[in-house]
Amino acid sequence: MPTTRTKSTKSTKSTTSPMTVDEVQRELEGMGKEQYRKIFRRHGAGEKLYGVNFADIGKLTKRIKRDHGLAEQLWASGWQEARILATTIADPARMTARTLDAWAATLTNYGEVGAFASFAAGTEAARDRMEAWTASDDEWVGSAGWMLLAHLAAREGVLSDAELAPYLATIERDIHGRKNRVRQAMNSALIAIGVRNPQLEAKALAAAKRIGTVEVDHGETECKTPDASEYIKKTAAYRRERAAAKSAPKVPKASKAPKTKSGR
Repeated sequence: MPTTRTKSTKSTKSTTSPMTVDEVQRELEGMGKEQYRKIFRRHGAGEKLYGVNFADIGKLTKRIKRDHGLAEQLWASGWQEARILATTIADPARMTARTLDAWAATLTNYGEVGAFASFAAGTEAARDRMEAWTASDDEWVGSAGWMLLAHLAAREGVLSDAELAPYLATIERDIHGRKNRVRQAMNSALIAIGVRNPQLEAKALAAAKRIGTVEVDHGETECKTPDASEYIKKTAAYRRERAAAKSAPKVPKASKAPKTKSGR
């Protein structure tokens, strides 16, 4: 396949005093709550967990802005919230394929995978890494590859329809035989391709019908794997409704008659 590069995100320098990795981790530790630790562990997080909600991580991101060196240290720490924060402050323009591979090799759960794949989609190496990771037998690297494909399918000018279509065949052929969270990520990629446009929608729906139910063990949670066909159809219907509403002629409001001096 020919290689298409994504547009890199411009580096944004921090306007605040730089924080050290120890300072950030102390803040994360102070923000942690047992209720979140319990929730995240049910979702597969390991022991290196502070229990910080995403809103508080977002506040730290706004304060730090862009600090690539700090991001690398936070990722290396192995703490989940530190890693998620790392993906929000790292500089996509400075991220090499080698570093992306190094980060991917240390993924430990699907919470990290989601944040990592979202970040990787904005890097120059996104297309190449997606092709490599989707072929990986490792559960977390493979998951990252298919989640990355889902992100790239939603971006204009990265993957053409002709390049995406073969992945539908791969998903149909392999999804039931892949590891647990890879099946979830492949299902997400199937949906992302299917909601891209009417042409791919028809192909994705046909593939989803042949695939049938995708079984994913979500652990001690009430999460469910979305039915790809249903999700694609609902999204397509919603988009058509919005397009129709936008194209409908606007009815001008009736103007009020001006009052006379006598009030009549």
